[in-house]
Amino acid sequence: MSGERGSRLRALGALGQSVWLDSISREMLRSGELERYVEAGITGITSNPTIFAKAMLSGDSYDAQIDELVAHDADVDEIYTAVVTRDIRQACDLMAPTHRRAGGLDGFVSVEVSPELAHQADATVAEARDWVKRVDRSNLLIKIPATRAGLTAIEAAIAEGISVNVTLIFSLGRYLAVIDAYMSGLERFREAGGNPASVNSVASFFVSRFDTEVDKRLGRIGTSEAGALEGRTAVANARVAYLEFLRAFSSDRWYRLRRNGANVQKPLWASTSTKNPAYSDTLYIDTLVAPETVNTLPESAIAAYQDHGPDTPQVLGINQLADGVLVLEDLEEVGVDYEDVTAKLERDGVSSFAASFREMVSDIERKRAMALRSGASGH
Repeated sequence: MSGERGSRLRALGALGQSVWLDSISREMLRSGELERYVEAGITGITSNPTIFAKAMLSGDSYDAQIDELVAHDADVDEIYTAVVTRDIRQACDLMAPTHRRAGGLDGFVSVEVSPELAHQADATVAEARDWVKRVDRSNLLIKIPATRAGLTAIEAAIAEGISVNVTLIFSLGRYLAVIDAYMSGLERFREAGGNPASVNSVASFFVSRFDTEVDKRLGRIGTSEAGALEGRTAVANARVAYLEFLRAFSSDRWYRLRRNGANVQKPLWASTSTKNPAYSDTLYIDTLVAPETVNTLPESAIAAYQDHGPDTPQVLGINQLADGVLVLEDLEEVGVDYEDVTAKLERDGVSSFAASFREMVSDIERKRAMALRSGASGH
C-alpha cells in the first residue's frame, strides 16, 4: 500500500471525491494495515455483515476475546456486539484525525444494524441508538437499508440527531425517497431544537450488482440493441442518481436547511468491484468521479486503481450525465423492466446480508461452544 504523494487515491480526493475502504478486521487493525491505507489517501471505512463474517471466519484473531466473554457467561448476541464494538471503536479512533481535519465532514466509520431488522422500523431505530451509545464516537455512521421500513427508520434516526449511512439503494425512485427522509429528519431535528450541522449522512447507491442483473436480461433478449447496453447500465444508473442529487441539493427546501447549517447527504458508490472479468477492473471508479461523492472500495479495487487507474481522472460533466439518462431510456426501449430489476436487487441484497449475519452468528455459537467445552475440561 503506497502512501506517497503520487497516490491515485489522493488525486480523487483533490477532485472532491472521498475514497473509503470497504473492509475491516481485527487483523488489519493489529498489523497497521489500516493505517497504511489512511496514509495512501483512504478517508473512511465501511463495514457490513458480510465483511465481519469474513473477518471472523478467517483466522483466530477474535478467539481470545470470545474466550474471555464466554468465561464471563456472555451469550451470542453479547459476544457479537462486543467484538464488533471493539473493531469499530478502534477504527473510529484511527480515522479521528481525518475527521478533525475535514471539519467533521469525512473520516467516518460505518456499522450496520442487524439485516434481520430490514423490515422493522422501530427495532432498527432502537438498535441504531444502541450502537451510538456503545461505540460513543462522533465519526460513527449507522448503516440502515433503504427498504420501505428503512425509510421510516432513517427519518426517525436523523430526527434524533443520529448520523446515517443509508445502504442498499438500487433505484432512482427509492433514492429520491431517501433524500426526502433525510431532509424530513433534519427538519424535525431542527424543530426539536437540534443543530443540523451535527448530523451527517451518505446515501449508498449499489453499482456493479445492477450490471450483473441487467446484463443477464439483456443476454436473454439477444438483439444487437440489447447487446450494445451490456456493461453500461450500472454506470448510467449511478450517473442519473448524481443528477438527482444535484437537483435535490440545489432546491429551495435544501437552501432553507443549509441556512441552518445542514450538511449535504453525499451519494456513495458501493459495490464497486467489477464482477464481470470482461470489464475493466476499475470501471466503477473511473466513470464515477464527482465532487461531493464517496466511493467505497474493497481492497482488490484499491490495488487495481493504485496500479493502473488514470493519472488524470475525468470528472462527471453535463455530457456524461445526459448519456446516463439516454442509456436508461434505451434500456426501457429494449424491454428491460427497471422497477423489476431494482426490486429484485433489493430483495437479494437484504437476504444476502441476512445470510452473512446468520453465518457469523453461527460461527460465534460454534466458537462459544468450543470455549465452553475447553473451559469445562480445564476444571
